[in-house]
Amino acid sequence: MSTQIIIRIDDEVKNRLNKLARIEGKTTSEMVRELIEERIKERDIGSYIDDLWNRTGRKLGSKGVTPATISKAIKASRKKQG
Repeated sequence: MSTQIIIRIDDEVKNRLNKLARIEGKTTSEMVRELIEERIKERDIGSYIDDLWNRTGRKLGSKGVTPATISKAIKASRKKQG
């Protein structure tokens, strides 16, 4: 379900946003939603960490590294530290 919010912005900012939205073939609402979503992604450390783990996992998987290989490396590293 969508919820409506009301914000106040300077007239000049609104005009520039409307112009940019038209150039990109979007509505002003679409632009604002995208900007808010991008900002949240930038600031939400949990999402950032999840994305980092996913990218790392894909990269390791593409190189043939398995979860078992990772567990073995962690255990070996801990033995060397201890």
